[in-house]
Amino acid sequence: MTAAPVTLCFLLRTVNDEEQVLLGLKKTGVGTGKVVGIGGHVEPGESVVQAICREVAEETSITVEAMDLIPAGAVEFVFPAKPAWDMFTTVFLCERFTGTATESSEIAPQWHPVVQLPHALMWADAIHWLPEFLSGWRGHWRVVLNDDNETVASSTSTEHLRKPASAAAENLGS
Repeated sequence: MTAAPVTLCFLLRTVNDEEQVLLGLKKTGVGTGKVVGIGGHVEPGESVVQAICREVAEETSITVEAMDLIPAGAVEFVFPAKPAWDMFTTVFLCERFTGTATESSEIAPQWHPVVQLPHALMWADAIHWLPEFLSGWRGHWRVVLNDDNETVASSTSTEHLRKPASAAAENLGS
């Protein structure tokens, strides 16, 4: 089976010199009760960029523009005990957006300090790759889950690149 195409976007803002990231409490489906990134499946005929712009709007009422997305890399999730859950996730960051995070039927969004992510409330894999992406790392992660579909059997990464001095410089290089 082919891994499902998925996309995530981590919205970033600075408040009182503290960098914050928007995450959401999942209210429905796989992962209910966990704090997750904003995003979802890529629909047929949709690009990952179109999908993430749509997902962010649907889940949070925030608007992101394609030109403001910062490509961060990808995370491949492998569920040996449940291959139907395998996902290839394209990850974006975004520092420019409009609107106020509003709860939807699927997500209750909340801003969290980047240095104090709620790892105990998140999928166990997030501690492996999310802090890296938020600190400027760019590349590809492969996360293999144990048979319980929760805990991490292995986590490997490639392409350890650091971001340029500014997000604008990174977007120019895309």
